[in-house]
Amino acid sequence: MEAQGVLDGLRSRVLLPRRAGRAPRAFGWALPTAVLCGYGFFASLRPSEPFLTPYLLGPDKNLTETQVFNEIYPVWTYSYLVLLFPVFLATDYLRYKPVILLQGLSLIVTWFMLLYAEGLLAIQFLEFFYGLVTATEIAYYSYIYSVVDLTLYQKVTSYCRSATLVGFTVGSVSGQILVSVFDWPLFNLNVISLTAVSVAFAMAWFLPMPQKSLFFHHRQSSTQVSKETKVVDPALKRVPGWEDVESEIPLNRDDEHPAVQQEERVDIVKVIKELWQDFLRCYSSRPLLCWSVWWALSTCGYFQVINYAQGLWEKVLPSQTSQIYNGGVEAVSTLLGAVAVFVVGHIKTSWATWGEIALAMFSLCIAAAVYIMDSVHNIWVCYASYVVFRIVYMLLITIATFQIATNLSVERYALVFGVNTFIALVLQTLLTLIVVDAKGLGLDIFTQFMIYAGYFAAIAVVFLISGTCSIIRKSWKKERRNEATTDGA
Repeated sequence: MEAQGVLDGLRSRVLLPRRAGRAPRAFGWALPTAVLCGYGFFASLRPSEPFLTPYLLGPDKNLTETQVFNEIYPVWTYSYLVLLFPVFLATDYLRYKPVILLQGLSLIVTWFMLLYAEGLLAIQFLEFFYGLVTATEIAYYSYIYSVVDLTLYQKVTSYCRSATLVGFTVGSVSGQILVSVFDWPLFNLNVISLTAVSVAFAMAWFLPMPQKSLFFHHRQSSTQVSKETKVVDPALKRVPGWEDVESEIPLNRDDEHPAVQQEERVDIVKVIKELWQDFLRCYSSRPLLCWSVWWALSTCGYFQVINYAQGLWEKVLPSQTSQIYNGGVEAVSTLLGAVAVFVVGHIKTSWATWGEIALAMFSLCIAAAVYIMDSVHNIWVCYASYVVFRIVYMLLITIATFQIATNLSVERYALVFGVNTFIALVLQTLLTLIVVDAKGLGLDIFTQFMIYAGYFAAIAVVFLISGTCSIIRKSWKKERRNEATTDGA
């Protein structure tokens, strides 16, 4: 049951307001941002999370490996998938705050049950609530955009994401210190986690109630532009990786004129129809489709690896007989991943030409890391491979995020990331049902990870072939243009 740090951060963009109005004068932007950051910090401050598998297998719950890996953990995947779209609509209709409160309450229920629930069925029910927690994360990240001005988006986003990152890191490090240095029982770590999420729930009540949302409560001008622009913003042509002609399609849209705003309520049928039309327009772009396919495929594998990594470590070095460092590894991988994300922002290359080849090579690195993690039964090698795995994934998903987002308007940006995440969850559900679930093959943890390594290797092969064909095709086109220019001269 992982926090899904990176990918949950990207999923956060699923709901963004159509256009930002000014923050209500009653509270401005500072108060809601501060309260939301405080909520994010305490909601992520869960020192017991890196030690969940040892806790469930230990004397506190006394569950078997088959029950934990093949019957309990899959429930999270199924519940997350089932709840994602209803929560998507409910978040917009209820205007964010009630869903944030629901997330806080679900966190309390989850950790209360971790402390006192007994038996297989109870823990499966617990996993359902954790699925609700992850599905409602979209409300946390999208709330702030409904109460601040467009010019503050970058600032408040960095604050909110930093708060959750710091909370997760402090929780992981403190959990490791309490276990390794002070020999605290894992039960006590769950008490701390329950206390932290309870504080988060209390803070959420102080969030101001937004007055608008994306679909059901958006503010619309009395005079709108009726036609979509058919020319890509010239500024985007200066962004490396989007210089291809085939990427220049009318994805950017400015639906509103700076006139007097009035609220318009939109019915559900109109919402679905609008989403479908935007979906068709967005995925008609080959570059966007390419990055989105990699996003969905790799995120599916990423979810599986981080969800079951603790189980692999437990098999390599049982926590009941040895000292474990799960919390330290999670903290190190998160911080180094953040460094990699920062560095990649300064890399200049033509992603339109070499993007698919880069995806293939790095996917192969991920496959190698998972294979080493699985085949070399040494805990320190497993830890190191896991750190490499997360760093490479964070780096690639950041590049994919940038490449997809640069040519999309705000609402389409939300739609594409939402669709990509949903497809990843569908694939993960199928993979879980076939490979992990006791009703499917119910494979042991080592065989599972061998399949995950092969899965990433297959992704690498697909993109290597696609990228090579793309480069050859562009080379031929360039030669023909040169020949035509020479003949014309």
